Amino acid sequence: MKRFDIYEMVTNLIIERLEKGVVPWQMPWKTANSIPRNLVSKKAYRGFNFWYLLSFGFERPYFLTFNQVKDLGGKIKKGSQSYLVVFWKLIDCEKDGEVEEIPFLRYYRVFHIDDVEGIDVNKIPENKSHDHDFSPIERCEKLVDSWMDCPVIKTGKNKACYIPALDMIHMPSPRAFFKDEEFYSTLFHEIVHSTGHEKRLNRHEKFSNLQFGSKDYSQEELVAEMGAAYLCGINGIENTTIDNSAAYIQSWLKKLKSDNKFIIQASSYAQRAVDYIFEHQSVKVKSAKVQVSDATP
Repeated sequence: MKRFDIYEMVTNLIIERLEKGVVPWQMPWKTANSIPRNLVSKKAYRGFNFWYLLSFGFERPYFLTFNQVKDLGGKIKKGSQSYLVVFWKLIDCEKDGEVEEIPFLRYYRVFHIDDVEGIDVNKIPENKSHDHDFSPIERCEKLVDSWMDCPVIKTGKNKACYIPALDMIHMPSPRAFFKDEEFYSTLFHEIVHSTGHEKRLNRHEKFSNLQFGSKDYSQEELVAEMGAAYLCGINGIENTTIDNSAAYIQSWLKKLKSDNKFIIQASSYAQRAVDYIFEHQSVKVKSAKVQVSDATP
């Protein structure tokens, strides 16, 4: 009977999806601040623009160009900061009688709605949080509750993040997630981040430049998402979360301009993080190191 461990299984699932191509990452929750989008077109920003604008933690998700502000009868508040948004498109270029596609970079600056005044409030959509009846998943709850070294977790926040200086995790309300499993996948992501703290595995010493978009930041995001995928697999919820995890990983691989080799590197750190969580449980839970028998004889 063939045997394999959960780490290998989940890693192979993610690589398989990356090789086939995955859909863009979808934010698995909706709080009042929601997904950054252009106020006029209502289109959500994608790729690196999404991460960049989301990182500022605005309460409202809307952005506008200078001309859009002007067209709506508003004006930019004095001293306001603009944010650079970029996108690529392929254009046809004729060379030596042959037409080939070349990448063309365009960029523009946008302003957040809080830095704009004079726009009719009726033109600014009301943005409400998603709300659904959340049912805790016992195995996932037990894993977190039994982790003796777990940082403080505060829910009801507008975004999910780990704050190293406070050794604290912020999470949106579980009711703001579209699926119960996605709440735990996101929580696991932040928990894996916390294992890098100096009082735990001290991984953040290696990935010391955690400025948004840096190489260290990108690699730490890969570690956290690989670790979250492992924890989802261990708790039997990976079927619901694996595609979004693969899409998230793909977005950071693009930022690193790399191939799947970083998956293998990240998986090593992620496995160490997950092992650490299991090694510091107050009660016995199913070990990540236990090999699982394949159902195929």
